[in-house]
This record gives sequence, C-alpha cells and structure tokens, in this order.
Amino acid sequence: MSEAAVAKTNGNASQGESTRSSFYFTPRVDIYETDKELTLFADVPGVSSEGVDLRFERGELILQARVRPRQHRGQVLLNEYDEGDFYRVFQIHESIDNTRISAECKNGQLIVHLPKAEAAKPRQVQVRGE
Repeated sequence: MSEAAVAKTNGNASQGESTRSSFYFTPRVDIYETDKELTLFADVPGVSSEGVDLRFERGELILQARVRPRQHRGQVLLNEYDEGDFYRVFQIHESIDNTRISAECKNGQLIVHLPKAEAAKPRQVQVRGE
C-alpha cells in the first residue's frame, strides 16, 4: 500500500477524544491498493448503513458510526461485549479523487472505495526501438 495515499492514525487505541462527550471505539481497518483505487474495510459491528456518517473535509476522511443499543430481557449473567459508537480519521493524499469516494455498509463491515485521480494512476509508456 502506498503510505502517501492514506496515513494511519492511532489504529490500536480505544479511547474517547477530549472534545467529545462520549466514549468511541477505534474500528479495526484493512486497506488494499490496486492501480485504480484504495479500498478500506472497517469493522463496525452493530452498525447499519443509516448509522454511518462518512465525510471528506480538508484532506481528511472522517468516519463516525453509531450503534443502536441492544434490548435485553432478563437478568445479565455475563457481559463481555461492550457496545459503543466508532470514530476514526484518515489523512487522504491528493492522489485520491475525493469527488468519487463511495461506501457501503453490510454485515458489520464498512467498505469505502477511494478512487485514484487519473493523474495518479500508473501509465504504461511505450518504448520504440530503432
């Protein structure tokens, strides 16, 4: 993956930000690169497409995802699964065409397509002989 295209930001910490009033989880992410685009896969269990707020602002891709709390019946005997919203920010290089960014969310995974600008795509150069 091209390090210039997306910069990783504190991917392992699960902490809230001091400017936010609630706790946020940092989603785990895989990013793959092809000649045409970067594809970002973010794990956001419990999130539906309506709960995703994905924005591109000033060179940053901002991901916020809200989880609807589960309704429980009966007395809790064991509780190992924490529920909470997700938040993460990525620095996006100018080689990405931000007008064509798209995303889908299904089965607890957010998939973001970050198409490369035409000028950033590799181009085969023809070499002529004598």
